[in-house]
Amino acid sequence: MLLIANRGEIALRIMRTAKAKGMETVAVYTDADADAPHRHAADQAVRIGEGPAGASYLSIERLLDAAGQTGADAVHPGYGFLSERADFCRAVIEGGMTFVGPPADAIDAMGNKAAAKRLMIAAGVPCIPGYQGAAQDDPSLIKAGNDIGFPLMVKAAAGGGGRGMRLVYDAAELPGALALARSEAQNAFGSSTLILERALLRPRHVEVQVFADQHGSTIHLGERDCSVQRRHQKVVEEAPCPVMTPALRAAMGEAAVQAAKAVNYVGAGTVEFLLDDSGDFYFLEMNTRLQVEHPVTELVTGLDLVALQLDVAQGLPLPLTQDAVALNGHAIEVRLYAEDPGNDFLPAAGKISVWHPTAAADVRTDAGIAQGQSISPFYDPMVAKIIAHGSNREQARQRLIEGLSDTAMFGPANNRDFLLRVLDDPTFAAGEATTALLDEVWQGDFADPPPPPEVLALATVMVAAQRAQATAEQAAYLSDDLLGWHSSGVGRSRHRLLLGDDVVMVELLQSGPGAWTAHCLNQRFELTARDGVYRVDGKAQDVRYFGFDHDQIWLCLGRCSFSLSRYWSTSAKQGEDDPSHISAPMHGLLQSISVQVGDRVQAGQCLAILEAMKMQHQIHAKADGIVQAIGFDPGAQVSAGSQLFALEIADPTA
Repeated sequence: MLLIANRGEIALRIMRTAKAKGMETVAVYTDADADAPHRHAADQAVRIGEGPAGASYLSIERLLDAAGQTGADAVHPGYGFLSERADFCRAVIEGGMTFVGPPADAIDAMGNKAAAKRLMIAAGVPCIPGYQGAAQDDPSLIKAGNDIGFPLMVKAAAGGGGRGMRLVYDAAELPGALALARSEAQNAFGSSTLILERALLRPRHVEVQVFADQHGSTIHLGERDCSVQRRHQKVVEEAPCPVMTPALRAAMGEAAVQAAKAVNYVGAGTVEFLLDDSGDFYFLEMNTRLQVEHPVTELVTGLDLVALQLDVAQGLPLPLTQDAVALNGHAIEVRLYAEDPGNDFLPAAGKISVWHPTAAADVRTDAGIAQGQSISPFYDPMVAKIIAHGSNREQARQRLIEGLSDTAMFGPANNRDFLLRVLDDPTFAAGEATTALLDEVWQGDFADPPPPPEVLALATVMVAAQRAQATAEQAAYLSDDLLGWHSSGVGRSRHRLLLGDDVVMVELLQSGPGAWTAHCLNQRFELTARDGVYRVDGKAQDVRYFGFDHDQIWLCLGRCSFSLSRYWSTSAKQGEDDPSHISAPMHGLLQSISVQVGDRVQAGQCLAILEAMKMQHQIHAKADGIVQAIGFDPGAQVSAGSQLFALEIADPTA
């Protein structure tokens, strides 16, 4: 029996393969995950806590207790949480169970970036110049940084995923970057140890999938390009790398295999490199677990990596040699997150009103959510992965665009439209993306555009048409010719939509069945609805999804999605733009407060650090002023919208 010490899509992914191999599975869940699909998909499920990860998915004691209750004889950690914790691996083995992952010593060796880099240098694996010494005081790190030169990267020695990482352009930024990276690393990984590395500003992030069995065989399964990143968090992954050559693949693959052999690795692992435009590559880190982006490797190799993990953990030899590894076609994956691109990608929580994954046969969706489920603020905001395969890169890209366009998620803010814009980006489409794409090419332009007037008119007509049809279906002996008929000849109605703080009026005039004239924002549109096809001014609309209830309208139109609020109240939202009131932008832990009541502050000054989903977010003053009140003490859990500070705004004319 296999206990899966994880949640969400990776728990479901592991269950699918385990069940196909005839294994019984055990899920663990919290109160926050009580309605999550992974809980109900397993043969058994054990509650391990209320919600916060520290007392549930990160609790070795509770996970081992769940294994004992159910008689599990193996544990798969998935990724994240305890997947790269050597003490968890040892505890599982000491409990008489099989750990589906590498040996604890290998996790230890690669789990600390400083120690791993020293090992790689000794093994002859190319490494970026930097500092990985034992001295961790600020003077030592500042001296080392000045010796390395700028720009440089400050990194947490433990962990990964972009946490505890800061890019520093000059010496003046270094002390603050050290403090933030150290604090974030301690909170995320329990270790504040840092390393420094010379920064490569426009490299490709290329990683090699390795596999090793308990009989001395180690191979690689090709590479993945993960260059499209935001804050060092991967956004798009693909296999193979668009600029890979056979010679470069052989060299990187051999370096990755040597890295794995240097720590006596067993199981699935990923060796990550930075590749510059001259073809030189440098060891970045090794992830001693299954990667989030493993599906693209599965699609181009035809291998089930979870099945290989389970077989290797049982002592079976790898079923193929290096010469037998073949890469077929191209695969691209995007990560669907519950986050708001228009608000600095802040994580979003709340109920999923609509979840409608694509049904395209050539697109794979790995999801861990269900319609009606609530997204918790306690965990990573990734909710699904959408992956497409094609005979070549362009076919895979187009298939992914089509599949993602057919995917709808409404409720918490999400990055679906942002991902479609990335896939359409000319630099990405040409296979030329580097890690600088989003920061330098997009220059912070991440917000989705507001719905244009014709979309507001279309959404309003669609509601009217579907309501009329529903009414007709309940009526006896009503001819379709009478739908939309009015004794005056024209049916007139007014509808109000709330966009932010603005109320937009849409006026509809229906002259007959399936025909309207709409007036919106001083523009006029002719709309028709016949045989399920909607047209605006004669042009057919690419409606992928549509739904509505009493308060909301949801519409996926081509590559854009819109959630529109129907306006019922007589007063719009107040106070959101008031600079004297500073509220929490999300649920989180108020880690620190840097001001006191009576302090004079300037616009843009950091007032506090809010930790949410293992990332730290700075809370800034919106204007110059004096702190009048502080709503919470450091260490408090706050909800989105809770007032953190009250300021007396300075008179700009004084």
